[in-house]
Formats: sequence, C-alpha cells, structure tokens
Amino acid sequence: MKFIDQLVGKGLSGWVITELIVLNLAWMVVLAVPMSVFVATLMAFGNLSSNNETTAIKSSGMSLYRMMMPVALLSIVLTYLLIQFNNNVLPEANHRAKTLIIDIRRTKPTLTIEPGLFSQEISGYSILARKTFERSNDLEGVTIYDYTDPTTNTVVTAKRGRVSFTPDYKKLIMDLLDGEIHQVSSQDMQSYRRMRYNKHRIVMNAEGFDFERSGENAFSRGDRELSAQVMQHYVDSLEQLKTSAREQAMNIISEQPIFAARIPTRPTATPVPKQAVQMALHRARNLAGLIDNQMMIMNYYQKSINEYLVEIHKKYAIPVACIVFVFIGAPLGMVVRRGTFGTAATISLGFFLLYWASLIGGEKLADRGIITPWIGMWMANIVLGILGMYLTLKMARETPTIDWSRFRRFVPAPLRSLEDVNSKRESGV
Repeated sequence: MKFIDQLVGKGLSGWVITELIVLNLAWMVVLAVPMSVFVATLMAFGNLSSNNETTAIKSSGMSLYRMMMPVALLSIVLTYLLIQFNNNVLPEANHRAKTLIIDIRRTKPTLTIEPGLFSQEISGYSILARKTFERSNDLEGVTIYDYTDPTTNTVVTAKRGRVSFTPDYKKLIMDLLDGEIHQVSSQDMQSYRRMRYNKHRIVMNAEGFDFERSGENAFSRGDRELSAQVMQHYVDSLEQLKTSAREQAMNIISEQPIFAARIPTRPTATPVPKQAVQMALHRARNLAGLIDNQMMIMNYYQKSINEYLVEIHKKYAIPVACIVFVFIGAPLGMVVRRGTFGTAATISLGFFLLYWASLIGGEKLADRGIITPWIGMWMANIVLGILGMYLTLKMARETPTIDWSRFRRFVPAPLRSLEDVNSKRESGV
C-alpha cells in the first residue's frame, strides 16, 4: 500500500503488480503468525472463562496445564513450520521481489520519477518532471539541477524529454528537446551563461537505480535473502578472515624493531642524530598506519558477522514467539473473561508492539556491537516468556488477581485512609 501509487497507472500489467504483492507478503506472514496465535489463544480461553466453562473443566479434575497442552503442542508445530518457512521460502521470496523491482525499474525508468516531485535517486542530480506517460518513457516539463561540478551551478530545462539506458544499463540517458541551460559560477556568483538548444543529451551514472542485467544469479543476495545455514557458513568464513587479520597485525608488530628510545639515567654528551630521529618517527608512523588498517579490517569483519548473526537468531526468535504468546494469551484470556475479537486484538496488539519494538531495538544495538546478537534477538522472548510463566502459575494456583498491596505506599495518605474505611465497610466492621 505504501508504493501502490507508484505501481498503479504506470503501464504495468495486473499480473506483475499481483506477483510483486504476493512476494512481499512473505515477510508479513512471519510477523502475522505469532500475532495470530496470540489473538486465537486470547479469544479461545476468554470464551471459556466468560462462559464459566473453565470452572466446569477444573471441577472435573483437569488442570490448567492440561487445558493448555493441545494449544502448546500446536504452537510447537507452528514454530517448526515457521522456521522452515524462514529458511526456505522467505529468502527466495525476498530475492525474487528485489529482482522483480529492479526489472520493473529497468523496463520503465520513469517509475521512480513522480510528476511534480523532485527525484534524487541519481547522485549529483535532482530531476523534476511535471508530467509522465504510462505507455512510454517520455516526460514533459523537465527541470534538472546538476551538482556534479562543484564550481558551477547548472540548471537544465526542457519542454519534452525521454529516458533510456545504455546497453549495459550502467548509464542513464536523458534526451531533451527545446530547452535552456543556465550556468552560474559558484565561486564569484557573477559570471552567468544562458544557452538555448533544440536537442540536448545528458548521460548520468545509473548507480542509484541499481540497474543490472537480470538473471537467476544476477544480483548478490543480502542477509535477508539467505538461509540460516548459508549465513552461518559466511560467519565461519568471516571469523577465519578476522583471525587472519589479527595474526597479520601481530606479525607486523613483532617484526618491527623497537623505536621507543630509553631515557638515560645519566646525562650523556653524545647528541642523537636528527636524521635518525626523523627516520624512527617515519617508521613509527608507518607502523601505526599498518596497525590501524588491520584494525579497520577487523572491525569491518566483526560488523558483518554481527549482521549475519542477528539475522540467524531472528529466523528462530520470531517463530519461538508462537510458544511464548501461548503462555501469555491463555492466562490473560482467563483473567479478562472476554472472548471478543476486539478485546483480543487490542491486548495482543499492545504486546506485539512491545515485542516488535524490543526486537528492532535489539537488532540496532547488536548491529552496532553494543550487545551480543543473541541477547538482542532473544531478550524479548526471555522477558515475555518469564511473564507468561508467572501468569500461568498464578492462574494454575487459582489466584488470577494481582496483589496490589505492595504498591500501596505509592498511594497518597488521604486516599489510603479512604480505602481502609471502604474495605472495613465491605467486611462489615
């Protein structure tokens, strides 16, 4: 829905738009399955509790754990299926979606140019077209700001234009008709030149559009387009490269002579040659540069390792949330005693937003190396899992109410005394 205005009315067939939407539904399924488990569990146990069916079941000798067992077993099955989906279906869907987007943009480059809005997809240029056409790559009312030359500000206008690409899709070609070129020197802001033309061609680098020849293996896969097994292989290779860079840095240090001069305990009359000092400083700077270079390489490898490990743990942490949400949804449904969809959706949405915010925050912190990847991805499951176990134990002991007496010290004294009077009145004192 975010990009539907860029797809509909651009001359694309309905099948292409449908294929693009279906391919992008894959990552939505990964998030929808745990949330649907939470909603279903809340509604099921809420209905049982609201109709007093849980009381009847407990009176027959069945515990809460036995009531939850079929749901827990089903959540384990869903967790396994979702793990398989994350490792086999999701990477291929993400890769095909990226390939399809690139093919669409290559076939119709005006897709990224919105009428009446500046497009800055290409580095060094800002393009404005007041009208585009669905069936062609023609433009009308073109204005181009050229920032490639820092010494000159260039503005190109044209009544009509056409966008195309070179055969290798490395360059974007703008064929302009009937326009003007305005150039102003950015140094003194005094020299101004204006030129009129009938035909003018501008060749731009198409790096911002990511245009390549499409094919089965035409595009390199990102971390979200790989399975956990493949990413683990990459992590092992990066660990070896990181170890090799560390060993190389240690060898550089061990092979260099010691340049630090010892401070003499007694004054000496022999002066140190200036040329020797300069040579020692030069060698020391070279050594520091080599070590810094190795440290940058090691940091780059470590950052890549963290990114892959985050995606590996994410492929397992999100499916496990199906099990965690069962242990939260069942006791909450019995406490709320309402099995309506509105109540279940409201409660589940709040918990899932908390879970998703924790997952995103953990991913960012893990990518930056502040926390380890497994903590960033599993912390939300651990916290919510502990909360779910606590609620389940409370419900199993038939104490669904929460004891608020420990929080009475935060209540003002007048309200606290009024609360005591009401409690005594209710007890008949």
